[in-house]
Amino acid sequence: MRLLSTLFYFVTLTFIGQAANVEKPNIIVIMADDLGYGDVGCYGAKPKNLKTPNIDRLAANGLRFTSGYCSASTCTPTRFSFLTGKYAFRQKNTGIAPPNGPAIIQPGVETLPSLLKRAGYATAVIGKWHLGLGGPNGPDWNGELNPGPREIGFDYNYLLPTTNDRVPQVYVENHRVKNLDPKDPLWVGRKKPSADHPTGLTHRDTLKMDWSHGHNSTIHNGISRIGFYTGGHAARFRDEDLADEWVNQSNKWIEANKGNPFFLFFSSHDLHVPRMPHERFHGASGLGFRGDAIVQLDWCVGELVKTLDRLQLSDSTLILFCSDNGPVGDDGYKDGALEKVGDHQPGGPFSGGKYSVLEGGTRTPFITYWPGRIAKGVSSEMVCTIDLAASFAALTGVDLPKDACPDSFNVIGALLGKEGAKGRRDLVQQDNGKRGNYGFRAGKWKLQRHDGKRRHNVHVNTQLQFHPAPHYSLFDLSKDIRETKNIAKEHPKVLERMKQRLQKIVDAGRSRP
Repeated sequence: MRLLSTLFYFVTLTFIGQAANVEKPNIIVIMADDLGYGDVGCYGAKPKNLKTPNIDRLAANGLRFTSGYCSASTCTPTRFSFLTGKYAFRQKNTGIAPPNGPAIIQPGVETLPSLLKRAGYATAVIGKWHLGLGGPNGPDWNGELNPGPREIGFDYNYLLPTTNDRVPQVYVENHRVKNLDPKDPLWVGRKKPSADHPTGLTHRDTLKMDWSHGHNSTIHNGISRIGFYTGGHAARFRDEDLADEWVNQSNKWIEANKGNPFFLFFSSHDLHVPRMPHERFHGASGLGFRGDAIVQLDWCVGELVKTLDRLQLSDSTLILFCSDNGPVGDDGYKDGALEKVGDHQPGGPFSGGKYSVLEGGTRTPFITYWPGRIAKGVSSEMVCTIDLAASFAALTGVDLPKDACPDSFNVIGALLGKEGAKGRRDLVQQDNGKRGNYGFRAGKWKLQRHDGKRRHNVHVNTQLQFHPAPHYSLFDLSKDIRETKNIAKEHPKVLERMKQRLQKIVDAGRSRP
């Protein structure tokens, strides 16, 4: 009897202790697009005109991670994993979503926003989506775009439906294309709708930004895109106004929901192609439109923080700043990114970038900021965007079902800078998923696995090309951060152990215990 009483006492204490640790701050995740580790001042950006004071201020007054990752080196798989807590290679349709792609995350799947809704949060995504809309046949652009974000846990969405180098250039608010005139229906397709339809091939001399590869179909706002569309003219936006629109809509939504805890996914399009920042930022960086887009991104961060300050919400808001993948120079447009880069190193000390499983593809700026709660500092703990579902569930006291978020780990202690708190033990990195290329980091060791025996180029500041690669390579990141010396032959036991650990994670269907 005494044993049962003692057990009850300790269980009760444990429950009270856990309940006391439950907190419900407002949460804002700011996800940049194609931002490299070395693209901002607090991570070592050197160009004198490339100023990022607002991002740097978050880092100076928060926690800057040196081993902060996204889970994939392209946007759709990273965003899928961020929301579902599941490695994207586990689901077949998580490559770069096409313009008419159906919803990749289906209703009923537990997600980061659905977990936070159960904790009493208002939830919104504002910005780039690129995770598909609609049923198996894809979006009904002139009707209800369902399923979409609202079916997987978001109360509100205001979206760029795909990514801006793909058609169409319209906003989607909740289930509808905003400002769509039914007399001018929107059509989106894969084939040229008529012989005289203007494209980047037939009307190249009319473009205000020329294409370098692939982006040569329908023209809008003087820029040709991937895919074809007609109609919907009243609904179309100007590229230069995207960032302003995201900020305006976010500020409006924050103000409307200031009375209860809220979760905002601010999904920036900067600095994805086509890089066409607002005119007031043109020439701001001296690095061409890519650098100017970084300055614009930093402005967005500052505007959100100003709103929190104005509404006296800063001390009750956790901000997490990250990127969906590493940097890329020429990604389909002649925008001066390669010619004007100078000695700037977008990937910082790392090799590789977007599309690559080298460190530069997935190790990005990663900052947590919460005044009065997160101490200023730098952390070397390994954390990843895939962990935010489990971590925020733990923070807010929500039970995480065992079959949900199978690769998301609770690293909230590390994110908050708690003394002695640990991050991940290991991490699988992937490219777009079509070629079966993986990176696998465990401590100082890094395994590269290229099933197709080829990889994207190591250097960001060149045009994208494929190069031969061995099936397996092993690197010691403590001595070779750029992954230049394959030491697989010198460490055969480590190589075999890493190969087996990676394969076990791939085969198991989950990595969270």
